[in-house]
Amino acid sequence: MAAKPKLYYFRGRGRMESIRWLLAAAGVEFDEVFLEKKEQFEKLEKDGRLLFGQVPLVEMDGMMLTQTRAILSYLAAKYNLYGKDLKERVRIDMYVDGTMDLMMMIMLTPFKPPEEKEENLALIVKKAKARYLPVFEKILKDHGEDFLVGNKFSWADVQLIEAILMMEEINASILSDFPLLKAFKTRISSIPTIKKFLQPGSQRKQPPDQHYVDTVKHVLQL
Repeated sequence: MAAKPKLYYFRGRGRMESIRWLLAAAGVEFDEVFLEKKEQFEKLEKDGRLLFGQVPLVEMDGMMLTQTRAILSYLAAKYNLYGKDLKERVRIDMYVDGTMDLMMMIMLTPFKPPEEKEENLALIVKKAKARYLPVFEKILKDHGEDFLVGNKFSWADVQLIEAILMMEEINASILSDFPLLKAFKTRISSIPTIKKFLQPGSQRKQPPDQHYVDTVKHVLQL
């Protein structure tokens, strides 16, 4: 039996959370090693495990995988969540990259000075409503299918449901003008592997708090 993937990261969302989501969506169990001391990070560097001196790090299939996008692409291809051909794959890439742009803005907010956080969150909501959500609403309207690409569950769907739930934590009514995305959220959340990941006690992480921010800054010496 193959060893479970082992994820090295902080005890929080950050860049690893999308990797957790994709593994969970594929029904793959994984283990986690949480970085809480700078010595742990330094040992990973010293052992040559961090290609560019950065986490996330995923140990699987006899490899030490780094760089979030590369890890996600590998997982999507390995677990058949990456479309049936190059044309579907490039659409999945476009949708994922667009979604990731929005998610990165949310991810970086906790690290901003307190006086900037509220303004930054308001800007994120504004951009989401004006730029990102209308795009996905139109995609669903134009093809009239249940999933974003090829009428089959893919990485793009996983990334979008993660982003939607992150945005709803900022603004609970953010989907009020997007009925197809509302239905999409309900539909994707009902997929057994996703439903399981959304249950309390799963390996899904909570929104970042000050302890998470302090730990990241300590370990990375920021």
